[in-house]
Amino acid sequence: MRIGVLAVQGDFEKHQQMLAHLDVVPVLVKTAEQLRKCQALIIPGGESTTLSLMLRKHGLWEELKAYAREHPVFGTCAGLILLASKVDGTAVETLGLIELQAKRNAYGRQVNSFIDTVKVDLGNGPFDYEGVFIRAPKIVGLGQGVRPLAWHGDDVVMAEQGNLLAASFHPELTEDPRIHEYFVQKAAG
Repeated sequence: MRIGVLAVQGDFEKHQQMLAHLDVVPVLVKTAEQLRKCQALIIPGGESTTLSLMLRKHGLWEELKAYAREHPVFGTCAGLILLASKVDGTAVETLGLIELQAKRNAYGRQVNSFIDTVKVDLGNGPFDYEGVFIRAPKIVGLGQGVRPLAWHGDDVVMAEQGNLLAASFHPELTEDPRIHEYFVQKAAG
């Protein structure tokens, strides 16, 4: 199985390492041709405005919208912002692929980054997970058909809609592969 990791900006290397740990062939994606050869795609954290500009520069903006209609896509942190249908308090353009409303940097600036326990329920019973939040967006609204999968306190911090998965935290920065395993299972169908 070939799973792409968008590599135009942001922290793509840790996702690549996590996929390799799961015996998946990670493919760094910088072009539409590379994207088309992947069964699924991860959009990493980074800076959402820069990511959106780089997607356009590399000819991936419309390509990614079409790709997500037929393939699983997982966005973490800034990747969640790009997938969201609406973002509060900013003019950043999103791909509008998952019906959720996000607020950028809602947990504070870089110095306010933190690690705390997240409750995750992927359908096989809830478990605790190490949530790494770095200038994280907050999910402030879920559309119909969007299923919450993880919570930090009362806040939903991971959700899915069909083939799309979005997390406000960074599962690639932990030693725990369960969330990436879940995405790989989605990719396998």
